[in-house]
Amino acid sequence: MASALDIPLHVKYIQSLGENKDDLVYHLTAHLRMNAVYWGLVALCVMKHKNALDRDEMIEYVMSCWDDEAGAFGAHPDHDAHLLSTLCAIQILTIQDALERVDIPRVARYILSLQQPSGVFAGDSFGEVDTRFLCCAVLALSLIGHLHELDVAKTVGYIRRCRNFDGGFGAQEGAESHAAQVFVCVAALAVLDRLDEIDEDMLGWWLAERQLPNGGLNGRPEKLEDVCYSFWVLSAMSIMNKIPWINAEKLTEFILSAQDLEHGGIADRPGDQPDVFHTNFGVAGLSLLGYPGLEDLDPVYCMPASVIEAKGLRKGWKALPRRSPA
Repeated sequence: MASALDIPLHVKYIQSLGENKDDLVYHLTAHLRMNAVYWGLVALCVMKHKNALDRDEMIEYVMSCWDDEAGAFGAHPDHDAHLLSTLCAIQILTIQDALERVDIPRVARYILSLQQPSGVFAGDSFGEVDTRFLCCAVLALSLIGHLHELDVAKTVGYIRRCRNFDGGFGAQEGAESHAAQVFVCVAALAVLDRLDEIDEDMLGWWLAERQLPNGGLNGRPEKLEDVCYSFWVLSAMSIMNKIPWINAEKLTEFILSAQDLEHGGIADRPGDQPDVFHTNFGVAGLSLLGYPGLEDLDPVYCMPASVIEAKGLRKGWKALPRRSPA
């Protein structure tokens, strides 16, 4: 079992992604490309290697995904605009200090046009609705300075109707509680200054129960542990100031055990294939756990805390204190 985070190896792993554009997997994952760039960039920032990927090349890729008909971003050039890829594009450009490249009023209109009468947001013009997309809308509008245009009462009202008897939140009204949906609802409420909608003790207990005997966290009862929940669970707990409710040492050991120490990257659990999604959320979880040598991560926006603080958007979250290297 690995006893330390192998930062140089993981940086090299992220740099290698996308190098072989003849690989079938590269083309099969085109619909996730914008997300992957965001995941890789945030992981590099947290590991203090932001410049490991070329800034100008990254910005040009993001801008090549602009859907001029919609006024927002797709996941890949010539893909239709979507709320998720639009948020990722805004996050990338914010981190790279290049948001001036974007037609902000058009993006704001696109986002606001996707809110439904119920208060939830559709992901795109095809109409799939989910609390994830609601969160994407809130975070994106906040980052581009147009949150004041949102119908807050209608938005919060929908989140309230997604709250379950166990204190958690689901993807839609009536859907079971899930740790990832808990994050998106809690993060949205944090940005909107409406954490009063949460029963923090009940939700904190439900999230703490996601920890399994091996230290890993699952997303809902009776499911396997998965590294990505190190972020989804910890982010919500940090927003509510409840990270001490879980065993941080055992979770740290679990995340480190999922590293691929031959090729780099972090997998969902030990022995599985690593990917940039789990690499980012594993590193993000370690940052919130106070792992030494990492940058602070803002758990609301899943971006470097320094970037969010510079924009004056920091909320009252609390991670574990950063430990000194052994």
